[in-house]
Amino acid sequence: MTTNAIDSNLWLANAAQPESKTGNRMLGKDDFLKILLAQLQNQDPLNPLEDKDFISQMANFSSLEQMMNIANLMQQWMQTSHRDMLLRYSEWIGKTVSWLDGSDVKQAVVQSVQQKDGQVVLGLENGAMIAADQVIKVEQTS
Repeated sequence: MTTNAIDSNLWLANAAQPESKTGNRMLGKDDFLKILLAQLQNQDPLNPLEDKDFISQMANFSSLEQMMNIANLMQQWMQTSHRDMLLRYSEWIGKTVSWLDGSDVKQAVVQSVQQKDGQVVLGLENGAMIAADQVIKVEQTS
């Protein structure tokens, strides 16, 4: 007589448990949309989601999407703003700049422009280094 026994390797208790994939991963707009769709698919047909609740969730989704777009734009802007500042101040190379040193106004020709600790620093012909925001006047060297 043959029996149809279930192999013990197929028991649920012996199944390999999947690894948790939470950790540092953040929920994004795609995850939010999946949750919303799962909620709509599995709602109680006798007590469906009310219109105002659905509209509220869609507004939350729209807000989330806009916040993510703003965050991406801010990140792109931060990456390019330092480069743009360096390019803008590089136009001062060869020009005479004036700056206040205490109560004295000093002048020198800009030889180089560099970025140091997130600030644009000008290298002058006299060997001095000054922050670009100290400059009060820029003029063409004659």
